[in-house]
Amino acid sequence: METELYIGLMSGTSLDGSDCVLVEFAGQKSKLLHQLTDDYPEQLRHRLQDLIDARGHIRLEDIGSLHEQIAITYATVVGKVLAAAQVGTDRITAIGSHGQTVCHSPDSTPPFSLQLGNPSTLATLTGIVTVGDFRSADIALGGQGAPLVPAFHEWMFASPTAARVVINIGGIANITVLRPGQAVTGFDVGPGNTLMDGWASRNRGMPYDDNGTWAASGKVNAELLALLRADPYFGRMPPKSTGREHFHLDWLDGLIAQLDRAAEPEDVQATLAELTAIELGRAIESVAPEATTVGVCGGGALNQHLMSRLQQALPGRIVESTNAWGLAPEWVEATAFAWLARQRLLGQPGAIPSVTGASRAAVLGGVYVPVSDPI
Repeated sequence: METELYIGLMSGTSLDGSDCVLVEFAGQKSKLLHQLTDDYPEQLRHRLQDLIDARGHIRLEDIGSLHEQIAITYATVVGKVLAAAQVGTDRITAIGSHGQTVCHSPDSTPPFSLQLGNPSTLATLTGIVTVGDFRSADIALGGQGAPLVPAFHEWMFASPTAARVVINIGGIANITVLRPGQAVTGFDVGPGNTLMDGWASRNRGMPYDDNGTWAASGKVNAELLALLRADPYFGRMPPKSTGREHFHLDWLDGLIAQLDRAAEPEDVQATLAELTAIELGRAIESVAPEATTVGVCGGGALNQHLMSRLQQALPGRIVESTNAWGLAPEWVEATAFAWLARQRLLGQPGAIPSVTGASRAAVLGGVYVPVSDPI
């Protein structure tokens, strides 16, 4: 059977860098050949954070500069992966690049989702055909443009005999419901790691709460948890998607200010972890009560405390990492965008209307061809 090699690039809402994978596809099978997480340079990360936090004080020069700088950073990580795998650029069919989301606003008028990391620049610097801008087509058809990974979840993880749920915990947490012979459903449930990461950075000077150790040292603040869960987003019916535009530290600060008594920082962290676990559990109980097996991917799958709270929120179910399903949790999203690039070149849909709410299934992404020799 003929095989093809694709590269997948994914940068999440944590703004910490990019995941890059080299994937071999052969028919209905895939094999991860090499993978790498490359941190953003500190200056680039701070510039991105400043751009997202600016809220009305944005310079066009910053957007344009970051659009190019992220593409240059992506080209570097692609070069590292190919060198480590000892694979030449001529063997790669395409790169699937998600880009760095800086604003996701599918419910505005007009709706949009903006990712930086110029795919044309990336194609030219690497000499590899690049597929980017995956969300726009779905949004143009009335969809949320998110989540996009459920189509890949179906291809990779669906069981012919049993209902399954995939939980992806990146900056935002989303679920995919896979039922034999039925349309795939799924939606963004709410914050995943984004609030926990931000709170840990502010209070501990660390980019994330390693293994959830800090959260595990605190106690859940019931009053704060009730305020968090009262946010209207949690009660909205799908299709729905969200991002840092809604769930950010200013939002959290406003709720903390309403508490009758000040909360200890570690208790806030414990409460944020509990929010993620409880809302994921509630969502699954509501839309997929028959599913007895839950696979968790994304960075949250590496947080032992969060996984423990998830199991508590989903009694009687098997809650396990997608390692048990054939793909390590930290590489699922990047592999999904390699697969979405393949779908684009095959002319096959990448979005699922029953997930995003689009009027029909769409072939996702634009194709960018190198305009000169690799630099």
